[in-house]
Amino acid sequence: MKKCEYCGKEISYHEIYCCDDCQTGANKFYDVRDSISTVIGIINGISVMSIGIGFFVFSFFREVGAFMVAIPMVILGILFLLFPIPADVMIQKYKIQKSVKITRIIAMILLVVGIIATALAIFTI
Repeated sequence: MKKCEYCGKEISYHEIYCCDDCQTGANKFYDVRDSISTVIGIINGISVMSIGIGFFVFSFFREVGAFMVAIPMVILGILFLLFPIPADVMIQKYKIQKSVKITRIIAMILLVVGIIATALAIFTI
C-alpha cells in the first residue's frame, strides 16, 4: 500500500494525502521550506565549516578552538529546533511528520552537546 506523504498512514494508490488536514500541513511545510531554505543552507554551511576549522584550531589553541566548535553547535541546534527542515531523502523514507520529529530530536542533542561544550570551554579558561 501507498502511504500518506504527510502522516504516513496507508492510503490507496490514487491518493497522495489521507485527508485535507494532511494536505494543508504538507503545503504549509513545503511553503515554509521553500521560503527559508537558502538562508538555512548558508547558516548551516558556515556553521559546519566553522566546526571543522575549530577542530583544527583546537589542536593549537584549546580555548579558541573549543569556542569555534561549541558556538556553531549551539547555533545549529537552535536553528534546526526552530526550523526543522529535514532532507528530501529523509522525507521520502519517514514522511513529513516523523522526519520533523527526528530533526528536532537531533537538534536538541546538538544543542545540549553545544551548551555542555561551551560551559566546559568557559570554565577551563
